[in-house]
Amino acid sequence: MSKRLELFDKLIAGGSRDPFHHYARALELRSLTRRDDAFAALKAVIEAFPDYVPSYLIAAQLGQELGDVASARALAEAGVAVAKRTGNDHAMSELESLLAGL
Repeated sequence: MSKRLELFDKLIAGGSRDPFHHYARALELRSLTRRDDAFAALKAVIEAFPDYVPSYLIAAQLGQELGDVASARALAEAGVAVAKRTGNDHAMSELESLLAGL
């Protein structure tokens, strides 16, 4: 296990409600090529922190990489809606670009 993953696991086990800790844990799983675990972790981030827009983009990308185009599309569409609602134009643009390629 990587030291970063251990750190994020410890923070989360300690009750961290910082969405970045949860998101960064998922990114670390992805960097360790544990894509299925990363995908599940990102979906959990979205469930726990629905306004944390970056999670939608990475989850949609992972869905696409895993061949789950329907999930990728649903995650990207949900992300666009959240990005619009929260005024995150940059993320909205990235999500719309991803959708166009699905």
